[in-house]
Amino acid sequence: MSTAPRESWTAQEYLAFERKSAEKHEFLDGEIYLMTGATANHNLIVGNIYASLHAQLRQRPCVVYPSDMKVSASGLYTYPDVSVVCEPPRFEDAKRDVLLNPIVIVEVLSPTTENYDRGKKFRLYRALDSLQEYILAAQDSVRIERYLRQPDDQWLFTEAAEMDAQLELPSIGCTLLLSDVYEKVTFE
Repeated sequence: MSTAPRESWTAQEYLAFERKSAEKHEFLDGEIYLMTGATANHNLIVGNIYASLHAQLRQRPCVVYPSDMKVSASGLYTYPDVSVVCEPPRFEDAKRDVLLNPIVIVEVLSPTTENYDRGKKFRLYRALDSLQEYILAAQDSVRIERYLRQPDDQWLFTEAAEMDAQLELPSIGCTLLLSDVYEKVTFE
């Protein structure tokens, strides 16, 4: 991630900058970071997860957003690969481009962001009262991890790592079949 040149930004300055930019940027701790492009595997996995969740939630009051929807959490503005909201969506302002209440967030791991997605980003996401499930999908192997919020605010870890496995998402009543998530994905 590279930062846009400047000392420190406010969230309002970031949003004004981002809404005019042709590129996507993440905002954290007063700094703006350019987001890099994704691999073929990353894009296939994101598309497959989006398609699966969208199909399962079509007749229900949930909305599935692709990676162009920003989410704000504890001063972080970022673009999750997939986010789901089941209550009426709450947005930061009238532009309706920053979601405040996702129930599920999905990130597809990459070598450059994996530690961040598992660490600081997940810590910031956990501050969202609405968030019930955090999903991490590998792009270099068949593996999906789910962190499910418990009533005591602990997070229960579950992993699925076989092509014939499935992962339940109880907060939204959906199932991810790994054969669907990894359809047409090739591993080196």
